[in-house]
Amino acid sequence: MNLEEITLGGGCFWCIENIFSRVKGITKVVSGYANGDIENPSYEQVCSGTTNHAEVVKVEFDPAIVSFETILEVFFAIHDPTTLNRQGNDIGSQYRSIIVVENDEQQAAALEKIKQLTDSNAFEDDIVTVVEHKKNYYAAEDYHQDYYNNNTDNQYCQLVVAKKIQKFLNNFSHLLKDA
Repeated sequence: MNLEEITLGGGCFWCIENIFSRVKGITKVVSGYANGDIENPSYEQVCSGTTNHAEVVKVEFDPAIVSFETILEVFFAIHDPTTLNRQGNDIGSQYRSIIVVENDEQQAAALEKIKQLTDSNAFEDDIVTVVEHKKNYYAAEDYHQDYYNNNTDNQYCQLVVAKKIQKFLNNFSHLLKDA
C-alpha cells in the first residue's frame, strides 16, 4: 500500500477532522498546525493569531481507494473557500483556507481544482484558498484529536461541527467507510 499525505485547513480543525476520518481510503487524520513561524506551537499560541500557523488536518490516504481529486472535492464542499481568514464565527489567519501540499504534483492538481471551480462559477465570490508547499506541521495537543467524538455535548460541536458533518453525509454518503 502506497500511502500519500495532504494537509488541509478549512477553519476549525474539529470540523474537518471528523469528516475526513469517515472517508473510505483515508487511513489517518491528525489535527495540527502548519506553515507558521514558530516551532511546536500551542493551541493558545495559534489562537492568538501571532504564529502564522493555520489550523489544519494532516490526511493520510490510499490513492488506490480515494483519489486526491475526491479529497479536494470534499474539502471544497465542507467549508467556505471564499472567506479570507474566516470560517463562520472563527476569525483570524489561523482559520484560513489552505492546502499544504507535499509535492509539485499535488500543487498542480490543487491549483487546477481551484481553476475548475472558478471557471464553473461554483461559488459566488472568488476562492481565496492558498496552496503552499509544507514548511512545517505540528500535531495539535492530544485533547484536540477526535475532538467531536469525545465532546459531543460541547455547544460548538452541536451547533457547528454537527451541521458540517450532516452536510457531508447528505452529499457524500457514497464515500463513507463501511460500518
